[in-house]
Amino acid sequence: MSSHAGNVRPEPDQVLVDIVDYVTGYVIDSPLAWETARNCLIDTLGCGLEALEYPACTRLLGPLVPGTVVPDGARVPGTQHQLDPVQAAFNIGAMIRWLDFNDTWLAAEWGHPSDNLGGILAVADWLSRTAVTAGRPPLAMRDVLAAMVKAHEIQGCIALENSFNRVGLDHVVLVKVASTAVVAWLLGLSREQILNAVSLAWVDGQSLRTYRHAPNTGSRKSWAAGDATSRAVRLALIAATGEMGYPGALTAPTWGFYDVSFKGEPFRFQRPYGSYVMENVLFKISFPAEFHGQTAVEAALLLHGQLAAAARGVDDIAAITIRTQQACMRIIDKQGPLDNPADRDHCIQYMVAVALVFGRLTAGDYEDDVAADPRIDRLRAKINCVEDPRYTADYHDPGKRSIANALAVEFNDGTRLAEVAVEYPVGHPRRRDEGIPLLEAKFRTNLARRFPEPQQRAILAASLDQATLEAMPVHAYVDLYVI
Repeated sequence: MSSHAGNVRPEPDQVLVDIVDYVTGYVIDSPLAWETARNCLIDTLGCGLEALEYPACTRLLGPLVPGTVVPDGARVPGTQHQLDPVQAAFNIGAMIRWLDFNDTWLAAEWGHPSDNLGGILAVADWLSRTAVTAGRPPLAMRDVLAAMVKAHEIQGCIALENSFNRVGLDHVVLVKVASTAVVAWLLGLSREQILNAVSLAWVDGQSLRTYRHAPNTGSRKSWAAGDATSRAVRLALIAATGEMGYPGALTAPTWGFYDVSFKGEPFRFQRPYGSYVMENVLFKISFPAEFHGQTAVEAALLLHGQLAAAARGVDDIAAITIRTQQACMRIIDKQGPLDNPADRDHCIQYMVAVALVFGRLTAGDYEDDVAADPRIDRLRAKINCVEDPRYTADYHDPGKRSIANALAVEFNDGTRLAEVAVEYPVGHPRRRDEGIPLLEAKFRTNLARRFPEPQQRAILAASLDQATLEAMPVHAYVDLYVI
């Protein structure tokens, strides 16, 4: 005798409902969220412009089929590409993530909420251009900023209490879910269609973290978020056709996400959706490095100055101890050979060694020519990480969310330098007053990499004033970045 599971279609999972109700109904009334979203926008686009200097990134850009022309397609900033919104989302997403220099969110799960801009900007630009062609009003950049705030919030609030890395999944699953929700909203889908779209994102296959960890670390980690946000656009467009959704995508026994991919555990939530994540997001301002190592590099640069003042060199060092948080040790504490730039920018020993040897850490320092300097590997072998339980606790404390590292140097003759500790990186909310001028300077530097001075001035005039940016049609703003 056989038995069959009940075939009564369930009500939508509450997690899906909460996401959709937030996207469709929440009114953003926080001036700080709007202002931070503008700063996030310019920083994220600047990171993409810098990535265009690297052939490993640019060879992935453009249409899937060379020569494809898409009238009213979305433009890819810093290039001449005009693409369908799915491929444009991949292009923009890959650019902005390539150098590991865009914003960060650290909690039970880690990630980069500005990764969602790939899908958001591509769809908003495409919608804006098609509206103008049809004689309708275009979308404004305020719509882009609103979608950014909401995508940040969805990704970040789920990440607060739910660790996808511990079950082997990459954090870009949250990019796909958040991008799907806000892109479906920008497309003007009904509440039921957005529910369907979000359920499709959870049912979809999810990326393994294999490409972020030794011994397989590789360049997919630089385009995985572009893939996720472009997949989100595709799923939202599928839902727009009236394609059905899967209301029990998370909770279905045996076949749902919880049982298949989350060890049977339901998601936990620390807070309702609002604008908390955008208000508290972490900017990468000083170094293109995995965020758990940012304060270690800052401390290393301070030590570089002390070494010079004491007329000591890196070959005089016998050992370096990095006191750090548990998350740092899980992700970037790495010994042994480093095979490629993606491998190196996920190694705290490499970051610290470069800072101590050269007194800098730039994107170019992960390339093969710099890595060939034998001083780096000699010093890297002398660096050991140890977990400080207080640093781990403060990392998870909602009132602190520190990302602390402390470096102690011992010389061959047995003498030591005083330990240098940095608990909050310059991109942390506690250092916003210090950080925002540096963020704007980073944006100016990245504009200068790609555009002549008159074009730089036009972009800055449109970008640095809140009211001016919010009122601009999306396509008009994106056109400022076309070469």
